[in-house]
Amino acid sequence: MSAFSPDLPPVTDPATVDWASIPSPAFVLDETRLRRNLALISAVQRESGAQIIVAFKGFSMWSTFPLLREYGITGATASSLNEAILAKEEMRGEVHVYAPAYSDEDFPQILELADHLVFNSFGQWERFKPQVEAARAAGRELHVGIRVNHEYGEVETDLYNPAGPFSRLGVTRREFRGDLLDGVDGLHFHSLCENDSSTLERTLVAFEEKFGEFLPRMKWVNFGGGHLMTREGYDLERLIRVVREFRARHGVHVILEPGSAFGWQTGWLVSSVLDVVHNVKDALLLDVSVSAHMPDVLEMPYRPRILGAGDLPEQGHHREASDGAAQEGHPYIVGGTTCLAGDVIGEYVFPHAMKVGDRVVFDDMIHYTMVKTTFFNGVKHPDIGILHADRRYELVKRFGYEEFKAKLS
Repeated sequence: MSAFSPDLPPVTDPATVDWASIPSPAFVLDETRLRRNLALISAVQRESGAQIIVAFKGFSMWSTFPLLREYGITGATASSLNEAILAKEEMRGEVHVYAPAYSDEDFPQILELADHLVFNSFGQWERFKPQVEAARAAGRELHVGIRVNHEYGEVETDLYNPAGPFSRLGVTRREFRGDLLDGVDGLHFHSLCENDSSTLERTLVAFEEKFGEFLPRMKWVNFGGGHLMTREGYDLERLIRVVREFRARHGVHVILEPGSAFGWQTGWLVSSVLDVVHNVKDALLLDVSVSAHMPDVLEMPYRPRILGAGDLPEQGHHREASDGAAQEGHPYIVGGTTCLAGDVIGEYVFPHAMKVGDRVVFDDMIHYTMVKTTFFNGVKHPDIGILHADRRYELVKRFGYEEFKAKLS
């Protein structure tokens, strides 16, 4: 295979964006960056022969779905009835569904929506198999899979490690029931989290060692998500080779369902300074909340980049380092406006003294951020907008009291 070098479009330089013109707070997706990711994902899909679908749990900004379809993304994976409905109504392609457990109440509607349906246990498969068989007898073409756990993972944070000890996700080899595979035509695994293709290659070794004997009976294998192919430095050639070789070895259709790869570095969270307070150290109070609008900062945890800001000289760099090297300037503790004492990101150095009304822009805030926001404390929820390639800003959604009230009783 020749060197893989897809032709990717240029992207917007954030230094050229007039941030003050964008109403705050707002999640802002950059169309040029999304197109760049989609061009790369589409090229990987074409070269590898795998089907790449979007995982709604990481990226489900449905106003962008026409762009995804434009680049040949023809399906989505849902983790609930609500996501399955969204996939059918807005993605308008294949609907793949996996959930750790299905309820008797939701399953009939999920069954109507799904093209691929993955069960987390043989108990669930046996429970709902009669309904699946009835749907097939009525003429439905329905693919059924079992999620397996090969008990191999390279995820640093336990919160995000599906292959960790005593995981409730997937069937381990010792619990696997080869005698219950009648009606099952695929296997699904998911143990990656923003990993490179070298991790996938090692993962497939463990998967084949544990479950390879069942692959001759399968038509497809879903490699799950966590394939961060749009990150700079990701080994795309290895990914393409690994997928091709697996398809050739086993004669199966391969599915990848990344979420982060679609939204990776495609936009920002724009915020404004509401107040500057001093208690030994200066602190910026922003019109966004860390706990309500950037929960992974506390859960993972990680330190997001702020455009134009840097680290204190004594600070080391974090997994998601702030913008630029450690520097001298004006240090501020950056936090939100909820009553949670820990609604704080950390301390950053800004090149100038900050004042009320100044914009603070957080980088890479589209994937796994927008999908996890809450209305905690009733604080204003950020708008959702798109910065188009022609620099036109489109307000897609503004949240108000009714959305907050609708979550309560």
